[in-house]
Amino acid sequence: MSKTIAGIKVPDSALARQIDQLVRDTESDLLYHHSNRVFLFGALAGQRKGLKVDSELLYVGAMFHDMGLQASYASKDERFEVDGANAAAEFLRSHRIDERDIDDVWDAIALHTTPGIPKHKRPVVALVTAGVEMDVLGLEYDAFTEHQRHEVCTCHPRGHDFKNGIIDAFAAGTIHKPETTFGNVKADVLDLRDPTYKRGNFCSIILNSAWSE
Repeated sequence: MSKTIAGIKVPDSALARQIDQLVRDTESDLLYHHSNRVFLFGALAGQRKGLKVDSELLYVGAMFHDMGLQASYASKDERFEVDGANAAAEFLRSHRIDERDIDDVWDAIALHTTPGIPKHKRPVVALVTAGVEMDVLGLEYDAFTEHQRHEVCTCHPRGHDFKNGIIDAFAAGTIHKPETTFGNVKADVLDLRDPTYKRGNFCSIILNSAWSE
């Protein structure tokens, strides 16, 4: 049966049910519920902003957005966002989804930790990031009603100390490939959680490059 949370209808197609089961079986409770909240907050943001979005594609992007943190989907040298995007694309291709839609989902996942760009892209891309930014960073918190926040978090609880829990999940998914954090927000995560981490410096790379001047 289809379910409605805070006025948002959760996709209930065969594809959506497979995704729900896959994420439930693969991720921790913390990340599973976080991914569901990302969909709901993203959809609510789209509703508020008058954006027309394919709800199922938004659901795919939200549910897969942290899959790259899981060992079974993690590469040795790609950013976890790219690993998650690749996992979603492979899943969608196996279901013969249109390549344009796959591109939107790929961008939505790959760009969800790159501030300032997704909001200028197509709705699926913009709203996955909007959902992430609300749930993790609390951006535009007051633009959601207390009822909306309560209903979303009742159905998909944040649990005890979500703030530290999500940072720990980010750290666990990136600590084995610190070079992928250069120039992105996960550098802050390893700087906080890994005492051996050395942050790359963009200016130092320029000044120490092989160019003579």
